[in-house]
Amino acid sequence: MSEKPPEDPSSSPQLPEQIPDEVWEQFARDSERNIRDSAVKEPSARARMVTERLRQQEARGELPEGWRTGPVRPEHDRRAKRRRLWAFIGLPVAVAVAVVAMKPSLLPGDPFGTGSPDVTASPLGEETAAPTAPPGATDPETPTLDAPFAGSPALRWADGAAGIVPPEAKAVDGLPKERVELALRLTKKLLVAANLDPRTVRGERPEDAFAVLDPKQPKLFDDLNRSLRAPSDADDPLRLFSRFDPKDVRLVGDVIKTRGRMTFEKGEQGGVAVHADYTFVYPLVPADGRTEVARTIVRRAIDVELLDPARYVATPNRLNVLRYDRDVGNTSCDVHDGYLHPEFPSDTATDGPGNGPVRDPYDRSREIGTGGDCGTASRT
Repeated sequence: MSEKPPEDPSSSPQLPEQIPDEVWEQFARDSERNIRDSAVKEPSARARMVTERLRQQEARGELPEGWRTGPVRPEHDRRAKRRRLWAFIGLPVAVAVAVVAMKPSLLPGDPFGTGSPDVTASPLGEETAAPTAPPGATDPETPTLDAPFAGSPALRWADGAAGIVPPEAKAVDGLPKERVELALRLTKKLLVAANLDPRTVRGERPEDAFAVLDPKQPKLFDDLNRSLRAPSDADDPLRLFSRFDPKDVRLVGDVIKTRGRMTFEKGEQGGVAVHADYTFVYPLVPADGRTEVARTIVRRAIDVELLDPARYVATPNRLNVLRYDRDVGNTSCDVHDGYLHPEFPSDTATDGPGNGPVRDPYDRSREIGTGGDCGTASRT
């Protein structure tokens, strides 16, 4: 036999030098208790008797169903309640999902990226420069009493006087800022009085407009008064005022859509010269009770100057009118009674194509006053 090689002390497990007696005694007691608790115990005679009685009662149907499983625990009860709650909520949710799937437009905004934003929630910003093209095409919707601007680019325009926003005033060529502010304010007042004032629109005398104009510009006053008193092709108040015959039509609601811009500079006579170019869209219905809606579009360009009374024969704080032009979309060309006369779908259903050039009355990139009134509007 070969000799057993000596063990390397460094590789042998090191045991404690001595385990205290009390530790060994505790270990022995714990082991004995664990063995005793885990051992299979024989049921007592009483337990066997109770079990047998219950088995016989169950066989005779005297015990309630589920007696073996014991009472329902609270957690189980909560889960059952949640299931009933979701069952109650689930049906309405499923119906709502189905409705939205068929008509996503019922949801606000454009959550699915359909590319059809709610245009009523995105009004156009101010027009600060001349457009380079007409407004894009819109959905061919029929205007109604509740939505008189449906299908019109003007749907996104500002309402009434809110659409006439003068530029920020500043001193120009020796003219103080305060003088420029006054000229811009008077120009806006004239535009509102001539095109938006309800009295003017329903055919009454535009007194507020006359209150802005300089009476020391006699030819203008004489021409305007004559046109209102005895309108004709030569003396037409529509050249400066937007007027409708209340016996013929009435405005739908109280909103007239407005869009345009205003600029200023030092005028040829040394005053503050203001150029204004605005389009007004009027929704109308016949006065005979029909509910069909038509729109008339009026674009106006006007040049005025606030003169210095110290240098010229002029009334303080009144405007001199230098030039005014207009284009109108959807009005009769053959009536010269001082009122605009829109045509309605039922009026034109049996008519042939209109005379004159076809033009877009919403096209603000085109020079004004180049097409006259007699023509066909490509859209209203």
